[in-house]
Amino acid sequence: MASNKVWSSFSEAVADIGDGSTLIVGGFGLCGIPEKLIDAIKDKGTKDLTVVSNNCGVDDWGLGLLLANKQIKKMVASYVGENKIFEQQFLSGELEVELTPQGTLAERIRAGGAGIPGFYTATGVGTPIAEDKEVKIFNGKEYLLEEGIIGDFALVKAWKADTMGNLVFRKTSRNFNPLAATAGKITIAEVEEIVEAGELDPDEIHTPGIYVQRVLLGENYEKRIERRVVKGDA
Repeated sequence: MASNKVWSSFSEAVADIGDGSTLIVGGFGLCGIPEKLIDAIKDKGTKDLTVVSNNCGVDDWGLGLLLANKQIKKMVASYVGENKIFEQQFLSGELEVELTPQGTLAERIRAGGAGIPGFYTATGVGTPIAEDKEVKIFNGKEYLLEEGIIGDFALVKAWKADTMGNLVFRKTSRNFNPLAATAGKITIAEVEEIVEAGELDPDEIHTPGIYVQRVLLGENYEKRIERRVVKGDA
């Protein structure tokens, strides 16, 4: 029902994600990743995916699980340094990689969600990032044309939602999630708490429910730390 977007089954929520789909996935490192949805896609076995995300998790967690299962065909990301499987698959030719500067990636996702087909940026001019891209000069300075990104599905992790799909993110786990939520044709959000419609203060809502089609309640989040550094190790 349009007024209640809460789903009870993660497997049912990802059932229509087919082979070859493009997924925009929120998170930064292991912070704010939609881990339960990723697990459900792993269990479903969907393959040949194009995944747009800041990074690709680690070898045994997050999107790294889909890599290890050889479900990802192409990765559009800005950072890949924590995943050895990523390196192996890229060097062997199994994985196509489109490396995108972090700010540019964020803006490409934002543009896609806003219905903007492309924009010009100075980032990447004179580097391999500029290869095969249109260059235009504004006030004597070169800029690259970058295209907005729209996903068949967007997968996000929020802290709290109401039954109409309005989302609240918590602290640094907000990261790419609000941008991703706007850029999917179908957006699926997993959250730690669901309240009734009208219980959220409108001023607290980061993503309006109009962008979100499915909401699921997750439990027992591990909230791993990607790399722990203590004084003396740096």
